[in-house]
Amino acid sequence: MNAKPPSSDKFSFKLIATDGAARLGKISTPRGTIRTPAFMPVGTAATVKALYPEQVREAGADIILGNTYHLMLRPGGERINRLGGLHQFMRWPSPILTDSGGFQVMSLAPKRKITEEGAAFASHIDGSHHMLSPERSIEIQCLLGADIQMQLDECIELPAHRDEVCRAMELSLRWAERSQRAFEAHRNSGLANEGQALFAIVQGGTDEALRRRSAGELVAMDFSGYALGGLAVGEGQEAMLRTLEATVPLLPTQKPHYLMGVGTPGDLIESVARGIDMFDCVLPTRNGRHGVAFTWSGRINLKNACHAENPAPLDPMSSCPAAHDYSRAYLHHLIKAGEMLGSMMVSWINVVFYQDLMAAMRKAIADGRFAEWAQQTKARLSAGA
Repeated sequence: MNAKPPSSDKFSFKLIATDGAARLGKISTPRGTIRTPAFMPVGTAATVKALYPEQVREAGADIILGNTYHLMLRPGGERINRLGGLHQFMRWPSPILTDSGGFQVMSLAPKRKITEEGAAFASHIDGSHHMLSPERSIEIQCLLGADIQMQLDECIELPAHRDEVCRAMELSLRWAERSQRAFEAHRNSGLANEGQALFAIVQGGTDEALRRRSAGELVAMDFSGYALGGLAVGEGQEAMLRTLEATVPLLPTQKPHYLMGVGTPGDLIESVARGIDMFDCVLPTRNGRHGVAFTWSGRINLKNACHAENPAPLDPMSSCPAAHDYSRAYLHHLIKAGEMLGSMMVSWINVVFYQDLMAAMRKAIADGRFAEWAQQTKARLSAGA
């Protein structure tokens, strides 16, 4: 697989058009251009589960996500670096964003301890003990060669007491400063370069005052992009959207806005309408492995008996061959029989659907009809079986 010619020697973001708060743009990196709004398929452990890298690229993805926590444990940042970096290791020549590992550490609640230094935890694989500090997180991301790196933050589940949300937000601000210093040190040493970028993570739960404080201090630090973390962790869509409405206007217009860990097609549409440029979520492949497909007619559970003798294709409107060349009856059979091919096909269908959805949003913004398109599309997606 040949690498895509560089689009820029440095990281940059260009806002091309707006339609209300919805934004059409492009991120330029030495490894290629990322068209925004963009959805990043999650390749947690150097693989988008059940798909070949070539399938992910052909689906329309300009960028994928890898995870620092999982890759540091297996096979290890240093090993991947010795093997040429994450891009070469997994044969993905386009941009990669790496999550810092903060969210995964949160999920280890009984096996981790948060201190000023960082997150001490026991591996879910073998019980071995590790310390993930802001400096170590950035070092691993640099060893991996990630094009976009994330500061280490503390992510907590909602609902939570305001004092706890405030404490985690303040710790994340201090970790942001340390992450930024570590990233600049690696640039000076040559482990990172001008084509790579570090994003900050705005925290504060659903408390508007805490979000304003977090955003204000992070914007003053002048990161290359800004993510909203600590959402889609139990607060519900209505609270999430209110938080976006209060927070996104505080972020620099000429820098990317990234909503982490979101979400459903409806979440994506509503969030783009509020100024978000980038997303990631495991839903397309996780649901695919369990026989749930995303289509232009809504979410379809292929385990349901109503599909057992249905010769119709899953989604004639899809650009994915698995959606329009195979019958619902066949896909139902594969899923019910536990055949590996079923998980592969439905995951492929879902990854293509998410990329087609983002392409449709980009076109609607460019045409100046995003609100109309969003209303029509949400109505179609509310069906399903």
